[in-house]
Amino acid sequence: MKEFMRNTWKHRAHVLMSLPVFLVLLFFSYVPMAGLVLAFKNFDNSLGIWKSPWAGLKNFEFLTSSKAILANMTGNTLMYYLIFTLLGTFLNIVLAIAIDQLVFKKLGKAMQSIMIIPIFISYAAVQFIVYAYLSTDSGMINNLFGISTRWYSEAEHWPMILTIVKIWNSVGYGSVLYMSVLAGIDTEQYEAAQIDGAGKWRQILHITLPSLIPMVTIMLLMSVGNIMRSDTGLFYQVTRNSGTLYETTQVIDSYVLNAIFKVSNFGFTAAASFFQSIIGTLLILIANGIVRKVEPDNALF
Repeated sequence: MKEFMRNTWKHRAHVLMSLPVFLVLLFFSYVPMAGLVLAFKNFDNSLGIWKSPWAGLKNFEFLTSSKAILANMTGNTLMYYLIFTLLGTFLNIVLAIAIDQLVFKKLGKAMQSIMIIPIFISYAAVQFIVYAYLSTDSGMINNLFGISTRWYSEAEHWPMILTIVKIWNSVGYGSVLYMSVLAGIDTEQYEAAQIDGAGKWRQILHITLPSLIPMVTIMLLMSVGNIMRSDTGLFYQVTRNSGTLYETTQVIDSYVLNAIFKVSNFGFTAAASFFQSIIGTLLILIANGIVRKVEPDNALF
């Protein structure tokens, strides 16, 4: 203990710098974990969390009570995860490389600043932008093309619509992360490749892309943990929670949010979150184990 305190004091500047991050993790990630006990209780407001009666696995049974709904929302959750991850990663890399190869570097820096703006726009505001395009009577798309599509009543259009909105919102910010990796590549590698007669495409293929692989691996590993989670704002607010769209837009998180508003069952909410966390943890461990066997240097742990 004495050695620990001596070492802490020695590195007090580093400890002070890391303190805000530690407090955020403590109060927003670890302290709330005590609420997971609600997953096994029949919550009663008058009794509080700890005095509420135990319910065993009843809340988990409610989650799986309708197999058709569970299969549909789980399928939608996985489908959107794959679309957003694969397409998003591809576009992030393409955009990052395109800006990195710009001759006018000042223009590239300006584009970086502009591209990250959408990530700061709340989906509460985005839903009005989408509605301005898709409204049946006054929407820009219907008026521009002279059609009368009822976008908020026809579920088959929404996988494409939600993908466009998600990509618009996140790709700019995601590409900036990859650009930080590109900025660290030694320019001497490109100069040596030029001397050997390699053009731009060969330089990208043999220098740029291999340098991005560690970052891509880390980002994919981190995203695997959220495979059962979705952006509630995207699926609940942008779709305006239209029941006719549930076939293609309802995911686990939006289903849980609807359940809270309808029955106020906090035990069910905790059970759903616990279920998502367990699945996410297992998937991270499995994916990290595979990466560690294939390429140990790219593994998280």
